[in-house]
Amino acid sequence: MAKNKIAQWAEMRTFERIVQPKREEFIDQEFSLKGKWAREIFGNDNPIIVELGCGKGEYTVGLAKRNPNVNFIGMDIKGHRMWRGAKTAHEEALKNVGFLRGHVDNVHQLFGKEEISEIWLTFSDPQKKKARKRLTSPLFVDRYRQILKSDGIINLKTDSDLLYEYSLEQCEENGYEILFQTNELYEQGIHLLDEYHQDILNIRTYYEQMWLDQGIKIKYLKFRI
Repeated sequence: MAKNKIAQWAEMRTFERIVQPKREEFIDQEFSLKGKWAREIFGNDNPIIVELGCGKGEYTVGLAKRNPNVNFIGMDIKGHRMWRGAKTAHEEALKNVGFLRGHVDNVHQLFGKEEISEIWLTFSDPQKKKARKRLTSPLFVDRYRQILKSDGIINLKTDSDLLYEYSLEQCEENGYEILFQTNELYEQGIHLLDEYHQDILNIRTYYEQMWLDQGIKIKYLKFRI
C-alpha cells in the first residue's frame, strides 16, 4: 500500500493543474496563487467552484464535465485519494479541473477575497464530538465568507442526519438564506428541481452508492451566507 501511495504521489506531479503547497508558502507569507487561480491555473476568467474534502475527486470531475465554462477545484489533505480524480481529469483532457492538496482549515489562506463562486461539501465528516469542526460551523463559515463572492452559495450533500440538522440550525440561527433543503433527496427532493440540478445531484460517488445500497437516505442543503 505504501508503495502504491508513493507511486501515486510521483504520478500526481506529472499532471497539470495540481497544486501541493508547503505550509510555509501560505503561513509565513501570502500564497502566490491567492486571488489568481483562474488566470494562472486555468488561463481564463471563468468562475471557480471548490469541493472541500473532495476525496477521490469524483464529484469535482463530474461537475466539471457538465460545466465546461466553469473552473472546478477539488481540495483534500490526502493526496493519494485525489490521485484518482486527477488521473481521470488527465486521461480525459479536462481543462477546467484542478486539485489542491491542503487542509480545509487553511482555505481562507489559499484563496482570495470573492474568488470563489460556490462551495460543495460532499459527505463531510459529521464530527460527532466536535461541533466547531463541522464544515458548516461558524468557524468554517467565517473562513468561507472571506473567499466567497457576495452571492456565493454553499451546497451540502450528506448521509449524516446529525450534520444535516446541525447545518439547518446554523442557517436559522445566523440568518443564512436557505435556497433548497430536503432530507430525502432521491425519494422526494430531487423531483422538485430543474433538469440541470437533478443531473448534478445525481452524481454519485462510490461511497454514496454504498450508503444508498444500505438504505441510508441522502440529505441536501443549499444556502447563501
